[in-house]
Amino acid sequence: MKNIYGLILIVTLAFVGCSDDFLETPPQTQIVKENYFTSEEHLQLYLNGLHSLSGYGLFLSDQGTDDMATTGAVEIKNMMVGTPTAENIGGGWSWSYLRNINFFLENFDKADINEEDKRHYEGVARYYRAQFYFSKVKRFSDVPWYGKTLSTTDEDLYKPRDSRTLVVDSIINDIQFASEHIRENVALGNIHKWAAVMLQARIALYEGTYRKYHPELSLEGTANRFLQIARDAAKELMDSGEFSIHNTGNPETDYYTLFSSEDLTAIQEAILINVYDTEKNRFSGNGTVFGNYEQSPSKSLINSYLMTDGTRFTDQSGANTMTYVEEFQDRDPRLSQTFVYPGWIQAGSSTPYISEFNRNFTGYHQIKGYNNTTEGAGVDVAVYRYAEALLTYAEAKAELGELAQGDLDASINLLRTRAGLPDLDMVAANSDVDPVMAARFPNVSGSNQGVIYEIRRERRVEYAAEGVRFDDMMRWAAGKEFENLPVGMYFPGLGNYDMNGDGVDDIAIIASGEDIPSPKEQNSLGVDLIYYKAGPFGDAGASIYLSEGTSGNMVTENTVRTFIEPKYYYRPIPQQQVDLNPNLTQIMGW
Repeated sequence: MKNIYGLILIVTLAFVGCSDDFLETPPQTQIVKENYFTSEEHLQLYLNGLHSLSGYGLFLSDQGTDDMATTGAVEIKNMMVGTPTAENIGGGWSWSYLRNINFFLENFDKADINEEDKRHYEGVARYYRAQFYFSKVKRFSDVPWYGKTLSTTDEDLYKPRDSRTLVVDSIINDIQFASEHIRENVALGNIHKWAAVMLQARIALYEGTYRKYHPELSLEGTANRFLQIARDAAKELMDSGEFSIHNTGNPETDYYTLFSSEDLTAIQEAILINVYDTEKNRFSGNGTVFGNYEQSPSKSLINSYLMTDGTRFTDQSGANTMTYVEEFQDRDPRLSQTFVYPGWIQAGSSTPYISEFNRNFTGYHQIKGYNNTTEGAGVDVAVYRYAEALLTYAEAKAELGELAQGDLDASINLLRTRAGLPDLDMVAANSDVDPVMAARFPNVSGSNQGVIYEIRRERRVEYAAEGVRFDDMMRWAAGKEFENLPVGMYFPGLGNYDMNGDGVDDIAIIASGEDIPSPKEQNSLGVDLIYYKAGPFGDAGASIYLSEGTSGNMVTENTVRTFIEPKYYYRPIPQQQVDLNPNLTQIMGW
């Protein structure tokens, strides 16, 4: 495999010992700045120490959303079922990484290299700072902006929050600089110009839509500025000619290739790649992406995929009571390239896989991000995909009221073409508004309501299980949707069921109080049926929970969830930090 990273030396990581709370200067024994930052090699090695990319965990990070049931201790789920306070909601208030970035920005300029090269390294550092502060704004909104390193006596150690407007403007300044000065050609896996442009588009779309749909900020009038930045950054990527949607004319496999490949370097859709490297023994995550780990896809997500003719699955008669085999028929091919479908064969087996059930899950299994081999090899991860630029462009234009059919043809419809689906027609979408989407997002209005819903559907489907759903629902002010408990496969009652579509029964569902027969009943192929005992949630004798006890959807929990608006769109500053700095005040009811 590939070995593309420079040495990640200790020069920066030595700073980790600094206090997160007070952004202290590092001991003189670690880096003597007068003797460092004098060459390009020093700059590159230091920035290598800041470098971090999303790995296979990307495919496990939608837990707690309406897309995934989870048994994990996910913060948003715990908040909705518990009593969250500034004392028990922790995390996110660490600043040592920022101090390392600012330390670099205060010292890189002494390197004996030309100005263009200096600006490249400055741009990379400012990319990291923009990324760092973006995560802070998403979590806390108003946070202190630190543009310099602080000593233990610096009065800014006790400064209050800066306004969201100041912080986001500073983020935009950083990422704009980065997009203008970072080189296009860098070592594989390093931050390059187009990665910065993509991050710029992501940040601006988030902020523009967040301000539009969150009246508690009183910033609706400033939303369009950020939507325009998102539009322009996405268009810059589109016009660059550097990237394209991976489409070889095989709609049944092209999408899956993006998430099952050990080598994405030849695929032009991947803007930035985190390379799986067997020589470095980097953990692949194959065993946790597939199967009954902590997350399991929801029926709501499955329902969002269109039919192959472009019509809505939820418009089909009996859509919510179709069995597993029925609901996978004639659907958007991305459905069967994201989740185990009837007839899927796992590597090493000669027979179709029969989904394994667990009473805390939905019955559906994820294969996105799973490399279906007997070797257990991992996959390269596309940290940024060109598909995101197209989705960003379409959404920004629609929210600005500028969208035309040509814009859809240059963006969303490239994704639909890859999937073998009919084009999205703007007039048709706006004249036939999806009632399911309208109920889910009642705060969307205007002449583009229908097409905004379809762009959101496309984003949900295209980026299912890639860790974007939580941020999307937060920026659209749709947190109330998380109150709906995720459910899974539907079973009309006790009895035998075909699970791979060959017309032969594979499993038997009996009541929780019944005994599994011995010997077990066999199907027409002479194979023992797999038995499950059904009961309501919490039935100790059940191996699967059904909503109606002996029929209905598989259920994963029964706890009442409450999403308090607008409070739960934000997190409190940990109480111990407020105790240290009384100038830090809580917002939004915290």
